[in-house]
Amino acid sequence: MQGRTWLFSCAMRLFLRCFRLGWRRGRSKLLKRAGELWSYGKLCAKSLFYNSLTNSDVIIDSLFEPIYWLVDHVTRWFGVAFVFLVIVLTSSIVLIVYICLLPLILDTYSPAWIIWHVCYGHWNLLMIVFHYYKAAKTSPGCPPQMKTDTPSVSICKKCIAPKPPRTHHCSICNRCILKMDHHCPWLNNCVGHFNHRYFFSFCLFMTMGCLYCSISSRDMFIDAYNAVETYYQTPPPPFTFKERVFHKCIIYLWVLCSSVALALGGLTLWHAMLISRGETSIERHINRKEKHRLQKGKVFQNIFHYGCMNNWKVFFGVETKSHWLTRVLLPSAHPPYGDGLTWTHSPTATRRTLLAV
Repeated sequence: MQGRTWLFSCAMRLFLRCFRLGWRRGRSKLLKRAGELWSYGKLCAKSLFYNSLTNSDVIIDSLFEPIYWLVDHVTRWFGVAFVFLVIVLTSSIVLIVYICLLPLILDTYSPAWIIWHVCYGHWNLLMIVFHYYKAAKTSPGCPPQMKTDTPSVSICKKCIAPKPPRTHHCSICNRCILKMDHHCPWLNNCVGHFNHRYFFSFCLFMTMGCLYCSISSRDMFIDAYNAVETYYQTPPPPFTFKERVFHKCIIYLWVLCSSVALALGGLTLWHAMLISRGETSIERHINRKEKHRLQKGKVFQNIFHYGCMNNWKVFFGVETKSHWLTRVLLPSAHPPYGDGLTWTHSPTATRRTLLAV
């Protein structure tokens, strides 16, 4: 019995000694880690105050870096969900049009109006599907990784590689994009040199399609809304289940199409203004800062602005008059003007020296 007691007391002393030793080691590691974080924080703070190139933009970017990191990762992971949402919402509108609107058009409209609605509606749907698929699946373009003779204007701080003109780094895709405009979560893809035309065409034809559905179903929406307001009267109106579903589908179609037409229409007009000026969304911000910096005695000039009409021709790849039909009003997978690495003016303009943007 005494031997067992002695063995138990020895085991407990050994356990307590190991526990104290482990606690000391864990505490030392924790204190060491806290000291490293404190030193790193002091270094970051000193870099903000003792750098001669520091300004308010650098301080704000440093303070919001955790938020940028969170937004980038959330956008990257939710891109697939956004694409799925676009497909589901568009498909639901198309089904409602085929099931609810098209039968009424065929029964009540004249043959000329029926032909117009059928032709225009299917053409608009074809353009939406084609350009959305191409915008989402086409790579925006990246600079070559191998060493080339392509002129560059700077070095990417993330890729540590030369950046050609109009190239910017996308933190979501984690790569440099040729003529980057922005990263679109609804495409789960960047908008750059090789898919910029597809993105703008999708926005344009989607806006036109939503306006078409809103205008065509306006009278039906008013009737359906008035009918829904009578659902809770006493006695209830003699509407069947099919009629109730019809009323709610029409209201859903009109509200969704009107909302998308308003929001996407504003975005389309904004991009149309940028295209007319020969700018991307990023270049718009950069050029405004350059104008402000050179406002005393100097005039800023965007070397990628070829004139309003020439900008549109270069953007759509229009070289002849027939291309306005075959490359703009009909589905076309022709490549954009240039390779996205070097930029020259259109054939009708004079060549100038390439500047950094």
